[in-house]
Amino acid sequence: MKNNTITRKNGAYGDLAIDTSIPVLILGGKENSLSLCRSFGRTGITVRVSGKADCWGLYSRYCQQRFSVAREKQLADAWGELLLGEQPTVQQKHVILPGCDNALEFLATHEAVLRKRHLFDPASASQKLALLDKQQTLKMASRAGVAAPQFWPVSRGATRPQNFDGAQFPLLVKPLNTFKFAQVFGCKFFTVTTNFEDLEAKVKIAHEAGFDVSVVEQIPGPDDLLSSYYTYIDETGQPLFHFTKRIVRRYPVNSGGATYHVSDWLPETAQEGLKFFQNTGFQGFGNIEFKKDPRDGVLKVIEVNARFTAAQELAIRTGAPLDLIVYCALTGQQAPTFTTYESNLYYWYPLRDFLSFMQLRRLNQLSVSGWLKSLSGHSNISPVFDRDDLKPSIGSAGSLVNKAIWGRL
Repeated sequence: MKNNTITRKNGAYGDLAIDTSIPVLILGGKENSLSLCRSFGRTGITVRVSGKADCWGLYSRYCQQRFSVAREKQLADAWGELLLGEQPTVQQKHVILPGCDNALEFLATHEAVLRKRHLFDPASASQKLALLDKQQTLKMASRAGVAAPQFWPVSRGATRPQNFDGAQFPLLVKPLNTFKFAQVFGCKFFTVTTNFEDLEAKVKIAHEAGFDVSVVEQIPGPDDLLSSYYTYIDETGQPLFHFTKRIVRRYPVNSGGATYHVSDWLPETAQEGLKFFQNTGFQGFGNIEFKKDPRDGVLKVIEVNARFTAAQELAIRTGAPLDLIVYCALTGQQAPTFTTYESNLYYWYPLRDFLSFMQLRRLNQLSVSGWLKSLSGHSNISPVFDRDDLKPSIGSAGSLVNKAIWGRL
């Protein structure tokens, strides 16, 4: 796709004037919170942010009010004080945007009260909670006619699923709630590559920590088979936009977060993604990630999010105003539109991508020259650095050093 970027300034988007009077409150997130904060702030919208120290939007010059959450405090408790009760800290009507799964759970849990006071995604509480449950997400995909990996639920007290014949390693021991699991174990799931004894041990560890799990087949192949689709489904079931991108590398390989994304128009990814959202009756902003299975060439669902993701800045830089479309939809305004966006823009996490390269090199899957070639000849967008807004770069660098010291990169 060719570039169709429209310049926005002080509430104007091309020939479209946007009423920016309703402020935005971003709950949690990391690089997505920062991208949203900068984008809305530059459009003239008042932005407030609440999160813990790793919520990068807190440090942006475009964040007009910060509600920092102490490390030892639960996010839900802090947001309850901020938004609930007879005298909440925030009383003015806001557009609330969740930046993380904790925020989605909070909005779903307190939907009835919050909808009377604020504006946020029309996805129902049951939809939000279903998408936070990874087993329910795979069931939803099946009902929608969208391909998904095989999975086998494991009941509490058992260490191996029933009807498990034909399963082949590697397999994933995947919690139903990955974001809470990650807070305990530092990863979204356990990978089992060798034998049933290891599988049973991993299931037992998860159960003893209080997590329900499924055993899920791991789709084989490299990380560049991963792609994502983004849209907003309105109350009539129609999409307001289509945006796709793909992943080049992740760290750790085949299990971690993306270290190198690229914008690309992928019709098959868009088609299957739209099928999922429309056939499940979903409303609001959604992102779905697929991996193409090299065994049969079919895209299979990996996960679905009802929120902005880490790659939000990539979308903005391509000329796809996903954030403003959502803001206008929630505030009842005519939204900007786009039919094309710039392809081959790369979104790069330098340190973590270097670690990915080192791991791939040990596996004899990527050479030094191959890695350097992949980084050259095009623009590489930073998730954090912006010479107009430097403080988040300093804060994120300190966070990375701290994680490196404690071995959590």
